Amino acid sequence: MSEECNHDCSSCGTTCGDDTRRTIPYEEPNELSNIRHTIAVVSGKGGVGKSLVTGLLAVAMSRKGCHVGIMDADITGPSVPKMFGVSGEILGNQAGAYPVSSAGGIDIVSMNLFLEDTSDPVVWRGPVISGVVKQFWQDVIWNDVDYLFIDMPPGTGDVPLTVMQSIKLDGIVIVTSPQELVSMIVEKAVKMASVMKVPILGIVENMSYFECPDCGKQHKIYGESHLEEIAKEYNLDILGRIPIQPNLAAKCDAGQIETVDSEYLQAAVDKLLAGDKK
Repeated sequence: MSEECNHDCSSCGTTCGDDTRRTIPYEEPNELSNIRHTIAVVSGKGGVGKSLVTGLLAVAMSRKGCHVGIMDADITGPSVPKMFGVSGEILGNQAGAYPVSSAGGIDIVSMNLFLEDTSDPVVWRGPVISGVVKQFWQDVIWNDVDYLFIDMPPGTGDVPLTVMQSIKLDGIVIVTSPQELVSMIVEKAVKMASVMKVPILGIVENMSYFECPDCGKQHKIYGESHLEEIAKEYNLDILGRIPIQPNLAAKCDAGQIETVDSEYLQAAVDKLLAGDKK
């Protein structure tokens, strides 16, 4: 570690020792917030369906009677509002800002809810983006939320580092896909969680297979799954497998993810509820 270290890991690419990182205090949420559990959904690379998993987890937990929130931390590529059919302006006062609620009562904060035109790009540098994520945590009033899911951008850059460093997480869910190179990507996410001392709840595989609607046969579009061996290698629980399903994609595009009837993530739901009873 450099002698000039200021303990601000968000602006540093150096890997310090575990003890140094955890001497940095977690940021407190808004004083009016009440959040019981905070779960981040991560992936080592883009395009694996991390936002889809976040949305399905939120819907599944909401159906179990939990009050759920989603913090869309993918500032430059937000997709959560579209999946939930949510629009409108984020309102607030001197105490803080308030999430926009979906039709099913899921509280959502996303950069797209601050833009006049949702197609406008967010052209900001990393430190500014990280600052916005902190504002979503500190300035937003998350009222009586049982589970707050944080939809993270891919990789191990500024925002994932800021979230893991600043927010006390109950755990992360790693999203992957069947491609063989994914083992290396999962290892990066696992090692980052280890360095930051964040528990890993398990792994979800998206795009696992395509089931033919005519014959019912499963086709491995992206090759044979390596989920079992990856889970065994890194001692991870398998929390679900999501197939390629055109109807699911269509409902997400139409803002109707809350109408999806899916049991693909039942193992993840069971684990979250079991942890809540401890």
